[in-house]
Amino acid sequence: MSNAEHLATVMVQAFIDAVEQGIDLVPVVADSTSTAKISPFMQKFPGRVVNVGIAEQSMVGTAAGLALGGKVAVTCNAAPFLISRANEQIKVDICYNNTNVKLFGLNAGGSYGPLASTHHSIDDLAVMRGFGRIQIFAPSSPRECRQIIEYALGYVGPVYIRMDGKALPELYDESYRFTPGAVVTLREGRDIALVATGSTVHEIVDAATRLADAGVQAKVISVPSIRPCDTDALRAALSGCHAVITVEEHNINGGLGSLVAEVMAESALPATLKRLGIPDGEYAAASDRAYLRQRHGFDAASIAAQAEAMLHKAG
Repeated sequence: MSNAEHLATVMVQAFIDAVEQGIDLVPVVADSTSTAKISPFMQKFPGRVVNVGIAEQSMVGTAAGLALGGKVAVTCNAAPFLISRANEQIKVDICYNNTNVKLFGLNAGGSYGPLASTHHSIDDLAVMRGFGRIQIFAPSSPRECRQIIEYALGYVGPVYIRMDGKALPELYDESYRFTPGAVVTLREGRDIALVATGSTVHEIVDAATRLADAGVQAKVISVPSIRPCDTDALRAALSGCHAVITVEEHNINGGLGSLVAEVMAESALPATLKRLGIPDGEYAAASDRAYLRQRHGFDAASIAAQAEAMLHKAG
């Protein structure tokens, strides 16, 4: 619907607007001012950003302290380092103690491309779903990202927002309103349901168009809210479809695919499920995003091919 925009840019503008509206927001970074694209905020509010250096554990602990002191603390750094290096601090300082910290996992999934597995974040949803008390979101477009951030800054409690590192086109018009827990149906269809979160929603939108050209009616479902998730709405959206494919730039275990599998199993939905993402036991390919998704079989063309194969097998 519009030109692509980096979600980090949306994030920073949301921070600026929040402070101007009177929210006592303090960003904490771990030598990640470039990653967070936070310079406009720093120029407008000198001294408000806390930079702890390359010390993710200290970043999270500092944010927890700021929150306990009454600030709205937000951490902004690369998702793979936030989740891996500060795992215990997130578990104890943020989740267990229920502190009012918003964790922004930037450049999630395979955003770092050729920098390979040390810089890929393909397990963050699984880790965060294992922790209690923290809400988890993955925006798929600039408008949705802005609304998720506005909600998170007003919500009192821990939040993790999985942020893609590439510029994303807009999916929604001005009437769109994000609701925590919501399951968003972007396209109706009865043959197969394509379910995705974050940037891979764009892949299933494209895949559904390809399938329509082949005479297959695919329902397109976006799940921006991993926790909370309206599982009744998800169950209703999936019901009636012969097959379901989940798509995520994440390991197929523990993320969106697992969430959908749990809902289907607990509801005894009579449909075949295929989880697409990084396969079990593998790491994301060290490559640009297009090749990464093609290599692991969750680009639009591969999704469409998988859908046709599933429907053909089902008869």
